Amino acid sequence: MLPSRSWVPLPLLVLMLVVMLLGVPLARAQGLVDSMRGPTPVANETSPPILFPTENKDIRRTRNYTMQPPTIPHKIDSYQLDKDFNRCMFCHARTRTEETQAIPVSITHYMDRDNNVLAEISPRRYFCTQCHVPQADTKPLVNNTFVDVDAILKRSGGTKGAK
Repeated sequence: MLPSRSWVPLPLLVLMLVVMLLGVPLARAQGLVDSMRGPTPVANETSPPILFPTENKDIRRTRNYTMQPPTIPHKIDSYQLDKDFNRCMFCHARTRTEETQAIPVSITHYMDRDNNVLAEISPRRYFCTQCHVPQADTKPLVNNTFVDVDAILKRSGGTKGAK
C-alpha cells in the first residue's frame, strides 16, 4: 500500500527543520555579520546611530528636481503635528505669513483631489513631514554623481527649450 499524498512532504519538512536548527548555532559560533549592521554579529543587538543636530539656518535651498518638495530649513523638534493641531500652519498658513514672514504653503495644499479649492488645508496635505523634511549638516553616506539638467545642457552646448 502506498502512503497518502499528505504524508509525502512530511519527511522533507522534518529534514529542513533539522538543518535549520543545526545551522543556527553554527552561524552564531562563526559570528556572521550583516553588512547593514556593521561589525556587530547578527545575534547581538546594535547601538543606534548618533542623531545629528538639525540645521537651523532658515535659508531656502535650491531644489534638485522638478516638483521636489522644499526641505524644512529650521528645527521642528518640539512641533505638535497631529490630527488636533498642525504647528507648521501657525506660521505658514496664507493668513499668517505677513506677520510671521514665513513662506506660505502652495495653493495646491488647499485643493482636494478633484482640484476644488478649500478654505482649510486639505486633509491629504495636512501632515507636512510626509513630504517635507528637516536637514542635518552631515557628510553624504554614499557617493552621489547626480548632475542637474542645466549642467548637462551647459556641457553639451544645448539650450533650454531647444528642439
